[in-house]
Amino acid sequence: MGWLRVMQQREPFAPDESLTELWAEAVRRWPGASPFDLAVFAARAVPLPGLAFAMGYQAALRVLWPSAPAGLGAICVTENRSIRPSDLATRVQGTRLSGRKDFVTAGDQAEWLMVAARCESLGQPPRLSMTVVYPGEPGVRLEALPSAPIMPETGHARAWFEHALCALLPGDGWDDYVKPFRSVEDLYILAALVSWLLGIAIEDPWPQTLQLRLLAVLGGCAEAARQPPLAPATHLLLAGLFAHFEALAPEVEHAFDISPRALGPVWRRDRALFELARGAREKRLARALAVLG
Repeated sequence: MGWLRVMQQREPFAPDESLTELWAEAVRRWPGASPFDLAVFAARAVPLPGLAFAMGYQAALRVLWPSAPAGLGAICVTENRSIRPSDLATRVQGTRLSGRKDFVTAGDQAEWLMVAARCESLGQPPRLSMTVVYPGEPGVRLEALPSAPIMPETGHARAWFEHALCALLPGDGWDDYVKPFRSVEDLYILAALVSWLLGIAIEDPWPQTLQLRLLAVLGGCAEAARQPPLAPATHLLLAGLFAHFEALAPEVEHAFDISPRALGPVWRRDRALFELARGAREKRLARALAVLG
């Protein structure tokens, strides 16, 4: 249970470092850590919840692609607010990628991009491959988007690909990457933000019962991280973790109100992140319950 070392961690990252520098420091400080441990250790060390989110997101990418480069990465799927294969227009032919992605988390600073692209032959059902390209290479163009109202520390970008040279990752783009990432991302971001809260709770300190409840959620996240991301039981466990975390909201709010640090307004702004994917989580839970009875 390496993640339990998060309780003893007391060396924060420098508050003025960029997202690129923070992730590089995390990789340097915890070499060989599993993606889950890296998410919770790095999130514990950053000063703001938006940066904790970014640490969880980067770690989640390594679950999809364990041999990913050390630098900041991003996954590019969404087109016109949809991730359904039939709605995507970006295509890969051989090793050349063309198309556009509208909303790429951390895309403004990413050093590599995983790009979902259509690859089926004419007249065949939609099928995706997962490709890899590198910003700065010919045919790859990124445009930074305005800061989001939630977690503005993690930037976003729009991406264009014009006959860009790419590499293909093994497996099916939908079944092996896009579909599992929705669950993996939810889990790793929850773990990262709970780890960040636990750090505040230990240092301020917050009531011990609240610390223990946060630790219990983090332990549940560690167990979920060991399960297959598409398994119905995993979705059931993840729904339970979110329900338990949401039940702690009044205690967390009160703790921030009496905390010596003025982080309450930042947390109240950024906790809205959990609402963005609620609909998708509820659908996964309904399917899991139907399977498990």
